[in-house]
Amino acid sequence: MSSNQPYKKYQSILAFLLTGIVSPEFAFSHDLGISDQMAAIRADSHAPIGVMGDHRHKAGEWMVSYRFMDMEKNGLLRGNNSITPDGVVTTVANPFPGPAKVRVVPTKMTAHMQMLGVMYAPTDTLTLMLMLNYINKTMEHITYAGMSGTNTLGTFKTTNSGLGDTKISTLWGFYSDSIHNIHINLGLSLPTGSIKESDRVLAPNGMQMQLRMPYGMQLGSGTYDLEPGITYNGQYNQWRWGAQYLATLRLGQNSQEYTLGDSHGVTVWSSYSIQDWISTSARISYKYEQEIDGMNDKVLAPVITANPDNYGGEIINAALGVNLVGQGSGIRGHRLAIEYQVPIYQDVHGVQLESEASLTLGYQYAF
Repeated sequence: MSSNQPYKKYQSILAFLLTGIVSPEFAFSHDLGISDQMAAIRADSHAPIGVMGDHRHKAGEWMVSYRFMDMEKNGLLRGNNSITPDGVVTTVANPFPGPAKVRVVPTKMTAHMQMLGVMYAPTDTLTLMLMLNYINKTMEHITYAGMSGTNTLGTFKTTNSGLGDTKISTLWGFYSDSIHNIHINLGLSLPTGSIKESDRVLAPNGMQMQLRMPYGMQLGSGTYDLEPGITYNGQYNQWRWGAQYLATLRLGQNSQEYTLGDSHGVTVWSSYSIQDWISTSARISYKYEQEIDGMNDKVLAPVITANPDNYGGEIINAALGVNLVGQGSGIRGHRLAIEYQVPIYQDVHGVQLESEASLTLGYQYAF
């Protein structure tokens, strides 16, 4: 980690949820006078909020959900080793016309994603899912003066926000018993996010110019993407556990003559039900993503984010979470959840910003 700021950033949120968590109405159903015939709802019947497509619904049931994700990248990596901005501009080649070495270096990126989901089960075996995304991205940069050297000219910031790609999925259950449950995930990502956004930048010659933003600052992939996977859930007494594999396979090249890299991810988790209304979880995830294939001829600036080879790599994350579900009249079935995630290993392709801690907050309600 380049700093401990992400941990401090979320400290008050985590303290609130873990000490003052909810009003008494979330507590035992018997304490609230709920009928014995109305079975308590288990908070751990859903996976940690950072896992998508983890559960199916009963025939005729709907669920709406909202997630807010706060992610940050800070500092730089070359492979799995740290590198300074001065180190970048003195050692990293610029593959485009102009300076021999990179002259603009990103130092920090923040991304906020809001996700609105709807699930519907036409049968006990099949659940359909729709996910809409709204994304806000900001990237900070240092511009170095002239064609070489480590004299800084100044800093600038680029921002982008709007609708991301839309995802539609099916969850098809093919095995279930009293302990184990397995379903197939099959999704399609629709290219509703823009890939033609631009912003003002500070060039090494001191001019401010309006340029097409690099690949990582765009809002979508520009391609239809197949998202196959498989999910397993298990339960016994107060313990639940699960595992999921999901892939993103790009179907062709987008209109800007490039294709984001395919990705493959595996995650495993375990949760413990303290009471019916509250459970805690721990999760480990691994993701590998390929480099970008092709190139947009409007993204040619001497900055590492303009080079398609500086995308993808592998990352391992560890996460802790809390799931809550209301039991009382008026809030029964309403769910709140939080998950805090930190990277424990990163190995990037080329030179990239380093991922930091992230936080996911969520609300779900089935009816």
